[in-house]
Amino acid sequence: METGSPDGTGIPGDELVWRGLRPALVRVRRLLLALWAGVLALATAVLLNLFAGPAWASLALLPLALGAWCWRLVERNWRSWRYAERADDLLISRGVLWHEETVVPYGRMQLVEVTSGPLERRFGLATVQLHTAAAATDATLPGLDPAEAERLRDRLTELGEARSAGL
Repeated sequence: METGSPDGTGIPGDELVWRGLRPALVRVRRLLLALWAGVLALATAVLLNLFAGPAWASLALLPLALGAWCWRLVERNWRSWRYAERADDLLISRGVLWHEETVVPYGRMQLVEVTSGPLERRFGLATVQLHTAAAATDATLPGLDPAEAERLRDRLTELGEARSAGL
C-alpha cells in the first residue's frame, strides 16, 4: 500500500488533499514560549544574583536568547504539520528534521477525542486525539478549527464503525 506524498502523487485516481493547521497555533505556542522564557530568565537572574553575585546574573540572558532562537522554529514546525483523509485511512505528516508520517486505518480506531483547553478555546483551536488498538499508531492533530475537529471526529467515528464491522 502506497501512502502518497505531499505533492498529491499517491495511488492513481486517489487524489490526496493535504490540510494544514490553523495559524493561531503559532500564536499560542509563541505566547507560551515567551512566557516560559521570561519566567526562566527572571528566576535565573534572581537566583544567580542572590547566590553568585550580580556579574553572574547576566547569564539570565541565555534563556531569552534561546527563546528568540526557538521563536522562528515554532513556525517551521507548524508548517510541517498536515493531514489527509483517504478512503481507508488518515495520513498525518509532521516534522522538520525528523519527518514522520503516521497512517491510521479507520478500522483500527477505538476512540476519537476532541479536546480544547482554556488557551486553545481563547484562540479558537481544538485538538483531535486518535486512539487505536496499537499504541504506536495513536495520533494527535493539534491546532484545528473546533468545527473542523468535530467534523473530523464524526467522520472518523462513522468510518471506524463501518470498517471495524467487517473485521
